[in-house]
Amino acid sequence: MLPHRLKTPLLVCCAWLLPICSNAADRPNFLIFMADDMTYHDLGSVGNPDVQTPNLDRFADQGTTFTHAYNSSPMCAPTRMSLYTGLHPVRHGGYPNHSKVYPEVRTLPHHLGDLGYAVALLGKRHEEPVAQFPFEVLGGKHGDMGEGLDLDTSKVGDYLAKHADEPWCLVVTSNQPHTPWNRGDASAYDPAQLELPPYLVDTLTTRKALADYYAEITYLDGQFGHVMAQLEEHGEADNTLVIFLTEQGSNFPFCKWTCYETGLRATAIMRWPNRIPENISRSTLIQYVDIAPTLIDLAGGQFPENQFDGVSLAKVISTSDSSSPHEYVFGLQTTRGIFHGPEAYGIRSVRDDQYRLVWNLNHQGNFQNTVTRNFPTYQSWKPAAEAGDDFAAQRLLDYTTRPEFELYDLANDPWSMTNLATDPSHANRVNKLHTALQTWMQQQGDEGIPTELAALNRIPPRGESRAK
Repeated sequence: MLPHRLKTPLLVCCAWLLPICSNAADRPNFLIFMADDMTYHDLGSVGNPDVQTPNLDRFADQGTTFTHAYNSSPMCAPTRMSLYTGLHPVRHGGYPNHSKVYPEVRTLPHHLGDLGYAVALLGKRHEEPVAQFPFEVLGGKHGDMGEGLDLDTSKVGDYLAKHADEPWCLVVTSNQPHTPWNRGDASAYDPAQLELPPYLVDTLTTRKALADYYAEITYLDGQFGHVMAQLEEHGEADNTLVIFLTEQGSNFPFCKWTCYETGLRATAIMRWPNRIPENISRSTLIQYVDIAPTLIDLAGGQFPENQFDGVSLAKVISTSDSSSPHEYVFGLQTTRGIFHGPEAYGIRSVRDDQYRLVWNLNHQGNFQNTVTRNFPTYQSWKPAAEAGDDFAAQRLLDYTTRPEFELYDLANDPWSMTNLATDPSHANRVNKLHTALQTWMQQQGDEGIPTELAALNRIPPRGESRAK
């Protein structure tokens, strides 16, 4: 049992959540729309020159874009459970993928439900056990093989009509652009004309995959546009805080499954007419664990400071001030239990306003997952390396074989390509960030390698109730 659990009795207490106002009209509604495996830089509004996202670009013009919103983990299940609990993964228990939270952990449907909100979810579910996430489930499926309608966004209008006289929170979780990239019109993207991110090796397979991935993002953009249109049609736009989240990185190498910027960083776009600034972009450091306490705060709830790992952003989002509520943001990766993962390859990471430190706990072994086993883009780099492409050879090596510590100057090296950890001029910085990371781990009850080795205990056995 992790020692920190003994220090969190407030997780089971709902008496702290007391509504400030009883009139539904005085409290906002909340709509969270989450993509699935979408790297933070793959939006037109944040500077991607190729991807077509007209609805999201228009939405960004109407609100505030937070370009530095951080996940607790670069995997779907821990990310979502942290979003719904306001806790980082080791503390809530769901730190491996396909895992479950501890029995005493309360979630967003509990907290907002106590405040008189109707709380529903439409789309992908990836949280366990389902009984501890008591959303009103409107439909959807986990995964998309391209058959039939993957997400019936028309149900949003039905939900709004049903709850017109009470405050509500609706979470819409698309399966896009998670692999397989089989939705959208890939012919709209010419692979030869795409501008590749610098951390990817330029092969025909990489370019074709990027075109398919962008097509699915455009498809996702259409889903989002339909949801927003229904919000307008039902007259709910002005009193609704809408939050769009890219989730964690895509399946391209150095994104999902990793603790680099392209694994942990997300883009969050928020719109709330006449309440938050329009058409601005901010580099303020925020975290997904901030979302739940923010919604509870805005709904009129009160809670003790240590109940969540996140903080309320209610004051942050209402101003254009770029100051951050966090000196550091943290993340972790647990490979034990993932498909084609190693026995253990735990990663912990911390970043401040400029530098990221990555601590590879099991650096003596090789990092591996479905990307190294069978992802076509990664496989296409091997013949390129054999043909003399030095960059391809280095990228392959960098992905699987890593030192214990990696330090990146993100102001000058945004793609995390040059490790400064062994540079004597950065020794003090490495020590400072490492100390901050160890302090966070202790607060979380994270013992490092022993916690990694215990990860399988957090994954429900087959046959037990699982979110589909």
